[in-house]
Amino acid sequence: MSRPLDIEAIRAEFPILSRSVNGRPLAYLDNAASAQTPDAVLNAMTDQAHTAYANVHRGLHTLANETTAAFENAREIVRAFLNAPDASNIIFTKGGTEAINLVANGIAGDISPGDEIVLSVMEHHSNIVPWHFLRERYGAVLKWVEILEDGSLDMESLREQVSSKTRMVALTHMSNVLGSITDVTEATRIAHSVGAKILVDGCQAGVHLDIDVQEIGCDFYVLTGHKIYGPSGIGALFGTTDALQSLRPYQGGGEMIEIVERDRVTYNEAPHKFEAGTPPILQAIGFGRALEWLRSFDMEQVRAHENSLLSRAAEALSGVNGIKLYGTTPSKGPVMSFSVEGAHPHDIAQLLDRYGVAIRAGHHCAQPLMHHLGVSATARASFAVYNTPSEVDAFVDALHKAREMLL
Repeated sequence: MSRPLDIEAIRAEFPILSRSVNGRPLAYLDNAASAQTPDAVLNAMTDQAHTAYANVHRGLHTLANETTAAFENAREIVRAFLNAPDASNIIFTKGGTEAINLVANGIAGDISPGDEIVLSVMEHHSNIVPWHFLRERYGAVLKWVEILEDGSLDMESLREQVSSKTRMVALTHMSNVLGSITDVTEATRIAHSVGAKILVDGCQAGVHLDIDVQEIGCDFYVLTGHKIYGPSGIGALFGTTDALQSLRPYQGGGEMIEIVERDRVTYNEAPHKFEAGTPPILQAIGFGRALEWLRSFDMEQVRAHENSLLSRAAEALSGVNGIKLYGTTPSKGPVMSFSVEGAHPHDIAQLLDRYGVAIRAGHHCAQPLMHHLGVSATARASFAVYNTPSEVDAFVDALHKAREMLL
């Protein structure tokens, strides 16, 4: 049975939310960058360190066995969260960026000059730069899918860009700037129709959407812990069994091998083949606990709450002279990017901080999208389950005061 969505009770699980900033109650609206972490997650990591910590997989003593069991239980939690077929489909990484680099590096040996990688203009740099490595080093060609006026992915553009030369399609499930949600199931069908694989960047989507990788049909799906109320330094890569078998190892070291001799080496099976060295043990356990914590709520209720906050902010700012909102598609997550005419986003963010309101400003690691929008940067407010209508009102009020100061 799901827990009731009692926002005040939820907030009590995040002590940081009770602090003041510059003499004002903190309104933390930078969740798309990193969400805060509840006591349940922090306690899970602390309790593990206090009671049973050792390196995993290699020891035979009690502490090693208990730690390995907790670590592998976290893998099973990630598997269930994504509805992956088997725990061996889940690779622990240090974050979403490493997961994407793992895949890009893993297919590099199969890339020939002229092979195509298809991306969208709203990708995060972590889903752009690793593919540029293949362009620079192996002669791959990057092709770009455009977005529509409302910020949604242009599916016709995707159909036009894929071809018999396409080796990988790499798309965000939810834009970290616009909040736009991609129809990744249809994108997967399009990629597979030309024999290409598809990687879905779910770092923003994981905290807001129900993810079913079997229903999507994708070859790879990427998560990161710190955006899903978990610790930093941990993420996960889902790969189908066939897709993972086709990848060469990303890093070499302990655990990822079977036999090492002077003149040869043989590799372990997935997932261990891609987890060289000592993994982020406590972070993985915390990641698993964060996913359990999130799934203890009815996600329909969570989405309704988050979307109500987004709607409240958008309604308050829509039509206000000099304020422009980016990404207006109805199918979007609780992320609102905006600009104020005549004011730099950094100035807006610094002034809002005076009133205790924490937002993000900059290019959000999405410079191709900024170029598409015709701006160098935007400000961004993003909402989480623990945010309240009064925090939205504080944000809107502070923004109006900032405009008066700057204009």
